[in-house]
Amino acid sequence: MRIEEDCIGKLEIHDNVLYGINTVRAIENFPISTEKIHPLIVKGLIQIKKAAAQTNVAAGTLSKEKGHAIITACNELLLGDHADQFIVPAIQGGAGTSANMNVNEVIANLAMHHNPEIKIHPNDDVNQSQSTNDTFPTAGKMAMIHLLPKLLRQVNEMATTLSAKATVFAEVVKVGRTQMQDAVPTTLGNSFHAFHTVINRDIDRITYAAQALHTINLGGTAIGTGLNATDFYREHVVDYLNELTNDHLVQAEDLIDATQNCDSFVEFSNSLKSLAVDLIKIANDLRLLSSGPQAGLNEMILPAKQAGSSIMPGKINPVIPEVVNQAAFEVIGHDATVTMAAQAGQLELNAFEPIMFRDILQSEHFLTNAIQTLNQNCLADIVACADNCQQMVENSAITATVLAPILGYVTTTKIVKEAMKTGQSVKQLLIDQQLLPTEQVEQLFSNDRLLNRTTPTAHAIGTSK
Repeated sequence: MRIEEDCIGKLEIHDNVLYGINTVRAIENFPISTEKIHPLIVKGLIQIKKAAAQTNVAAGTLSKEKGHAIITACNELLLGDHADQFIVPAIQGGAGTSANMNVNEVIANLAMHHNPEIKIHPNDDVNQSQSTNDTFPTAGKMAMIHLLPKLLRQVNEMATTLSAKATVFAEVVKVGRTQMQDAVPTTLGNSFHAFHTVINRDIDRITYAAQALHTINLGGTAIGTGLNATDFYREHVVDYLNELTNDHLVQAEDLIDATQNCDSFVEFSNSLKSLAVDLIKIANDLRLLSSGPQAGLNEMILPAKQAGSSIMPGKINPVIPEVVNQAAFEVIGHDATVTMAAQAGQLELNAFEPIMFRDILQSEHFLTNAIQTLNQNCLADIVACADNCQQMVENSAITATVLAPILGYVTTTKIVKEAMKTGQSVKQLLIDQQLLPTEQVEQLFSNDRLLNRTTPTAHAIGTSK
């Protein structure tokens, strides 16, 4: 055991661990869950420490020997070694200080392990020219940026699948519905094209919101004034960091603003929430349109993925849309938490970035995985029930809507009521009652006319005698 001391007092630390007293206190103080700080935040912090050491050596405020030892330790950690030493909880008080100090302590102790003759302090050396208040938010943004390509790749793949299905289903005519009631006809292709369009808007929203993540407050230290950092450090540390990460990071013009305000996290989280909301709409529509098969809408068949019941033989449930819904519900909850945490900041700092980062990163993970399974295990193999869709259109009284410009709203309403009462189709009633010439009826109730894919002729819209 070794004895370490901080402003609170002394603690015994096991000799076989690289972390120190700050890390141990975090474990004792924040037993909220077993979830540890996200590995990508740890990676970002290590990269920042390496860039800071390089900058401080160049500025002449850190000796080359210490700088080399710190950089060597960072390189070893960036290879994935000693990952088990980063153990602070994801949800923590202190605005991320515990995460920052966990990394500082591991780097310092690892550097001294390889260089016993050099004394390296986690604060004075590893954390030189820095504060948790500029390193932690920078690492959080870096983590969000690194998860984004995988998410966007999955969303783009889903958009491609939706577009392909829109083409395949372009001629599958079906009943449209508004407020869960029959409406004028559409096609299954139109439905999938609408899915495709809204998802493309989500891609644009997320891409735009993510741009703000590249603006960081590194160099601002505690509150954005840059206290305890040299001019050289403030002017060059982001350049050194970009050389390591290729993240195209930009130092904020107003470091004080960038240190205390979290609107960029709110905006990015909101773009993820918008995607979640649209996924819920799509998943719900898939569940409704595939409902049945005998006693539901049965307009499409989702791929069977598992037995749906422990008691009802042969039952198949829409498990993929169901799991997508649940992931999306969680993302919406995360966004609410981010909103509350962002507005709770006071004065020169927001202390609640740990929960914001935890929830945003989890939202990116959830959406990436949910979209992947939706695309691969559901959307790609959906089959249309074209005959059933066509039959429902032919039997739907709402197709009488095409008659309103010809017979008027009142007369058309009477025909709709009679069709619903007798069970006859509107088309057959018109023919039987000779309300319109048979040729005109056939033209009016063609799929092209019902879908408004032809321009009504003067004869078609004129008043029948």
